[in-house]
Amino acid sequence: MEFTVLTPKDNVSEKEKKEVADFLYEHLDQFGDEHQAIMKCIDFALDDQKKFGGFVVYTREDQQISGAVIVNKTGMQGYIPENILVYIAVDKQFRGKGLGKSLMKKTFELAEGSIKLHVEPENPARYLYEKLGFTSKYLEMRLNR
Repeated sequence: MEFTVLTPKDNVSEKEKKEVADFLYEHLDQFGDEHQAIMKCIDFALDDQKKFGGFVVYTREDQQISGAVIVNKTGMQGYIPENILVYIAVDKQFRGKGLGKSLMKKTFELAEGSIKLHVEPENPARYLYEKLGFTSKYLEMRLNR
């Protein structure tokens, strides 16, 4: 399997960013966000000037993206994990074939430090994360204003 890895050091076109965002918007299903939020996440991951940066990883099958991950660095080493896996999705036709696991393992190779992620209890991907060693230490609470 071949991975494309995008980092802040790469000169990534708006077209490529949009292609990844379009894929995630379509394949995150009910666990996704608005397209604009996904684009902001990609911009954060690929910016090391004003933010902490991160990376994007994706795979292709027949010229189409088949799976993608976005990780943002938190800049909070020592008290909060250094990385947050914000988005991961696999095209429906490739689910259950190990692509999600391969994307996660590539993410582990690329991330420097600990990784955290948020997953809804009913999301079936939760079981993959647990098999890969993620644990649930806290209950997340938010105040949206």
